[in-house]
Amino acid sequence: MAAEKGRVTIPTDLDVIKETLDIMGEWGADAIRDCDGTEFPQELKDTGAKIYATYYTTRKDNAWAKAHPEEIQQMYIMTSFHTAVEEKLEIHLMDHLYPDMLAVNTRDDIYRWWEVIDRTTGETVENKDWSYDAESGNVVIHPAKKFHEYTVSFLAYIMWDPVHMYNAVVNEWKDVEPQITFDVRQPATRAHSLERLRRYLESHEYVDVVRFTTFFHQFTLIFDEMAREKYVDWFGYSASVSPYILEQFEKEVGYKFRPEYIIDQGYMNNTYRIPSKEFKDFQAFQRREVAALAKEMVDIVHEYGREAMMFMGDHWIGMEPFMDEFASIGLDAVVGSVGNGATLRLFSDIKHVKYTEGRFLPYFFPDTFHEGGDPVKEAKINWVTARRAILRSPIQRIGYGGYLKLAIQFPDFVEYIKSVCQEFRTLYDNIQGTTPYCVKKVAVLNCWGKMRSWGNHMVHHAIYYKQNYSYFGIIEALSGAPFDVSFISFDDIRENPELLKQFDVVLNVGDADTAQSGGENWIDETVITAVKEFVYNGGGFIGVGEPAAHQWQGHFFQLDDVLGVEEENGFNLNKDKYNWEEHKDHFILADSDGEVNFGEGKKNIYALDGTEILIQKDHEVQMAVRSFGKGRGVYISGLPYSFKNSRVLYRAVLWSASAEEELHCWYSANYNVEVHAYVKNSKYCVVNNTYEPQDTTVYRGDGSSFDLHMEANEIKWYEI
Repeated sequence: MAAEKGRVTIPTDLDVIKETLDIMGEWGADAIRDCDGTEFPQELKDTGAKIYATYYTTRKDNAWAKAHPEEIQQMYIMTSFHTAVEEKLEIHLMDHLYPDMLAVNTRDDIYRWWEVIDRTTGETVENKDWSYDAESGNVVIHPAKKFHEYTVSFLAYIMWDPVHMYNAVVNEWKDVEPQITFDVRQPATRAHSLERLRRYLESHEYVDVVRFTTFFHQFTLIFDEMAREKYVDWFGYSASVSPYILEQFEKEVGYKFRPEYIIDQGYMNNTYRIPSKEFKDFQAFQRREVAALAKEMVDIVHEYGREAMMFMGDHWIGMEPFMDEFASIGLDAVVGSVGNGATLRLFSDIKHVKYTEGRFLPYFFPDTFHEGGDPVKEAKINWVTARRAILRSPIQRIGYGGYLKLAIQFPDFVEYIKSVCQEFRTLYDNIQGTTPYCVKKVAVLNCWGKMRSWGNHMVHHAIYYKQNYSYFGIIEALSGAPFDVSFISFDDIRENPELLKQFDVVLNVGDADTAQSGGENWIDETVITAVKEFVYNGGGFIGVGEPAAHQWQGHFFQLDDVLGVEEENGFNLNKDKYNWEEHKDHFILADSDGEVNFGEGKKNIYALDGTEILIQKDHEVQMAVRSFGKGRGVYISGLPYSFKNSRVLYRAVLWSASAEEELHCWYSANYNVEVHAYVKNSKYCVVNNTYEPQDTTVYRGDGSSFDLHMEANEIKWYEI
């Protein structure tokens, strides 16, 4: 029998003391936490529960920030594009920016740290040809070249922490004082912050776990003049800069910093951009410096006998948990928000911590918990979606955040979460400490590699984007699939061309010339020959969207001989194309009835001679396969996440690895139902991922089978 209590964290506040105690009993919670905008009640300090306290390293100390304005945190901003129609051009820096959030930094040398760029030529405008008028807030370019476009890249102080602002806007907080973001990396604030942490620990002796939210640099989040999100990048580094930091960076790398290393033509080096050497240098520098200072804070927490937990979000830039620097920090735990399976794997796969915890949705905020709202539906979708990933890479705890007083107004929600907590404890007891059965070793190849494991197709955590869902579906499917998944970069292959021998199948997923597919990396002789040799000798390669695509030497798809397809971009119109016959009876399509949802898909893909087309629409290939030496290639135009598509991908991996005979091993004939085996623990489970009853045939590891009926969302556990 699973434990009836434990492994659950709930939020509290001053006005829900009795209700907190009731929910602790209902859900079997053994930990209580405060949240942004809440206080911890004295009456709950002696419950015996573990107490988490949210600790902000960069805000909630406006007195210090106002007394040291030179050490307020900064970020790089680029103006919109402006076309000069005469020889004088004025650009207002704060156009379409929320005025209470940012303040232009004129304290430091603007000619050293700002950059005016002629975007028509890509050249930097000389300092003598521009000036800043503080009264108007305009940069004046004179002389400007008529009908050239210009932008200004400048430093701005963060006068309102973006997360505090977001919470204030969403919760409609009135008359709230904006919390100013100070820069803990700078000398005076660093010393103050370390001492401030000690004072906090000494005055909060009841706290067991210090939950850092997070450390020092906010991901890029900018609001427009109407307090709407203007620009967001969960991986963005543009708010991790200051002249103090950048001068240190220059000393380390030996070359002069340019704002353009961050601004990147206005793309802000978002996760879709192929990173430059200079940007990767800057990221590496930031990781080392952030990790060193974070370790100082964690050591202080340990000195006072408390645990140190990091929330994976908000000010987490420089804390990339899959990189080597992270292990040196010594954190006890990581907690992250669970949007789907991929976001869960973002922290459940983290090594070098004692435990990981998932903060499940919905957040107890009024945007969900209002009259007519349906928090139970959101909770069910969130739990069932994340459960697939937990069964592959278990977390040790679950929890919820927000305002408990909102949640208790929905009794059906309270009852459903009670069942989730108990199901999680059962799951944990059955699988903790063992590696689930994996049928194949799979590598996802992109520019970021392990640095952005599971997050390489995210813009803002688990938010849907029309141009992205057809690719993110692959990552989401992998998060709960029985594969040993790694994320590797082109640099990894350059450093070790033999690396690919460790895997059975390599996937490359994304649009041409993005960091996801690789762009110009595919014209690197070392990379392209290593991949082709891997497939020729028996490996599998699955390309989705525009894989290995970059116009070069008569090809757009540089792996056209492996994938068997090419994209018509006007250069091959002279070549007649005769291969359009479909072969829907293929192994990959056996469970799909010959119909697959390719999402946005791709246009103008055609098959080369000798390629087997599985599905084409209006003479545009959506899925095709080809043999290359002893190996096999699979092309897919897009694959949004669904249970059917997860099965299509599963079969594609097996086929590309020439492992069709391994299909009926810990397997469900119904793709709505999945089987996860934990051979070391002599356990396996069958899980219904849908909200309706399902019937299936379950295959054990030895190929034997039995028929099974399952209720909606049900999970059944068996002994091997």
